[in-house]
Amino acid sequence: MSGKPKLHYFNGRGRMEPIRWLLAAAGVEFEESYLEKKEDLTKLQKDGSLLFQQVPMVEMDGMKLVQTRAIANYISTKYNLYGKDVKERALIDMYVEGMFDLNELLMKYGYLPPGKRDENFANMMDKAENRYFPVFEKVLKDHGKDFLVGNQLSRADVQLLEIILMAEECKPDILAKFPLLQSFKGRISNIPTIKKFLQPGSQRKPLITEEELPKVIKIFY
Repeated sequence: MSGKPKLHYFNGRGRMEPIRWLLAAAGVEFEESYLEKKEDLTKLQKDGSLLFQQVPMVEMDGMKLVQTRAIANYISTKYNLYGKDVKERALIDMYVEGMFDLNELLMKYGYLPPGKRDENFANMMDKAENRYFPVFEKVLKDHGKDFLVGNQLSRADVQLLEIILMAEECKPDILAKFPLLQSFKGRISNIPTIKKFLQPGSQRKPLITEEELPKVIKIFY
């Protein structure tokens, strides 16, 4: 195992998307091996590639890494996206854990049966607007810098931008009450590596469609 990181997952967002974002922000080229059917997952499970029998899995630096947070931690540490000291890292971890909570709601929304979507949409938007985004608006105000932590790009910035864009897909005016987050979105989106990832044709994944949903469900269930 050498060369570019190789990502093993289905051809969609899910739990791999934050990892794609971090690699892209770091300017790291990566390859993807897509699970197309149940047998592709079974093969990885049987050959011992998956420590806990689950994807995402990333092959890099001679390792087969699993568990989204562990993979993200490794990439962030390796590519200097994890702050300059333990205090900054603690802040980044706190912010990112909150983001993962919101990301879970946003990520699962597309996989819900139509009858459950309205109820979950209301809950998801309420938490974004009243629990999570106010926190990050205040962090930016109190910190007074261009970034959430310290004075350089960290995984917290990358992953907050990802979540903002996902939330805007659901509700385009969701940042109306958050002027600092609006400015943050503009700044971080224009960092060259991230700007490239946001262009059409990149390895960023679109929202899952109704037509793709049964295929993904068959792979995992």
